[in-house]
Amino acid sequence: MANTPAPLKKVLTTIHLWAIAVGLVISGEYFGWNYGWAVAGTGGLLVATGIVTILYLCLVFSFTELSTSIPNAGGPFAFAVRALGPTGGFIAGFATLFEFLLAAPAIAFALGSYLHFLYPGLDIMYTAIGCYILFSIINVMGIRESALFTLLVTMLAVLELLIYMGLVTPHFQWERFSTEAFPFGISGIFAALPFAIWLYLAIEGVAMVAEETKDPAKTIPRGYISGIFTLMILAMGVMILTGGTAPWQELSSIDYPLPETIGRVLGKDNQWTKLFAGIGLFGLIASFHSIIIGYSRQIFALARAGYLPHTLAKVSTKRQTPDAALVAGGLIGVLAIVSGTTDKLIILSVLGALVMYIVSMISLFRLRKIEPQLDRPFKAPFYPWFPLIALLLSVLCLISIIYFNLQLSAVFFSIMLLAYLLYRTILKRKTIPQ
Repeated sequence: MANTPAPLKKVLTTIHLWAIAVGLVISGEYFGWNYGWAVAGTGGLLVATGIVTILYLCLVFSFTELSTSIPNAGGPFAFAVRALGPTGGFIAGFATLFEFLLAAPAIAFALGSYLHFLYPGLDIMYTAIGCYILFSIINVMGIRESALFTLLVTMLAVLELLIYMGLVTPHFQWERFSTEAFPFGISGIFAALPFAIWLYLAIEGVAMVAEETKDPAKTIPRGYISGIFTLMILAMGVMILTGGTAPWQELSSIDYPLPETIGRVLGKDNQWTKLFAGIGLFGLIASFHSIIIGYSRQIFALARAGYLPHTLAKVSTKRQTPDAALVAGGLIGVLAIVSGTTDKLIILSVLGALVMYIVSMISLFRLRKIEPQLDRPFKAPFYPWFPLIALLLSVLCLISIIYFNLQLSAVFFSIMLLAYLLYRTILKRKTIPQ
């Protein structure tokens, strides 16, 4: 018992979970999705986003069942290891790590780009690295403090996006949005899927704080479901209004499409433009901070179960935070910043997410079969259709992304295979979380 890690603190309420759900994702409304215009046009990305929105609606209801039934910091890893055994747990756990560890540096790049937009003298890469250091320190302070910080910046980010939509709506022109809307035809829709997924990516991270939630049977459904509906409204509003307000062809390769759009319609010296560019950082900060929470809990859970070195499961006795996991995740993120670019990091992160979604939906079906007596405070509605739709759309998206990104996909699956071989030959642990 001496080696058993200290427990995590249960302090999160419904409003905290809503903030984490929205905060994990909301940077996706600020940047990243616009790269989809370069491969699909406005119409192609809109259709891709419609497909992905259905995927995530079904996914969130399914994840809510899993999270309330098995409230564990491992989230998808815990579901899979219980349903499919150690190998299933490995695939889900490391795919989730891939998703979160590479989503964070993509957002850090965008933070650096936004600050560079405001202060051209700042170096984007060094600023991104500085963000890792700052927000890892904030996370070390404790989950209650981290959740309150997430709530504050998420509310500010949502408010800002609503203000943005209000400012650009009078300048919206349907003709501008619909001109050359499908320059690459149907193939463009499939090529745009990873960038549409970026609008919702990481909302499943709510499952990773379930162990730190008060009354998870009630708070998880409320926080999760309210979060996905908030994001649906923001995603569609921002994407459509931006595409019909400024020349979308000129916004499809930058990390700051929203302040650029405001600058084009109001003038770059306008006080609204400067204010928006400044507070635009809140959305990126909310996601960056929330994703740090997510990957640190995933590293902690994998280490606690023996899939990573046990030292990464160390928890601060005073603050009850997984400090070793926070440091390890930050170091990996800094390496990714040095070696990657935003669009490639997004694609690799999405590949990890889709593999995890597939394993998680299979786990839900498996658990329904082998553990019918499991306490399920919330059941996915319209079972088996919701999890089945999520599973099939995840498979479709994964095949499409592999087809359009063969080299990056080879890198992703090669690293996963290498990690599995290391696990089997070096760690050789079989501990399964209960």
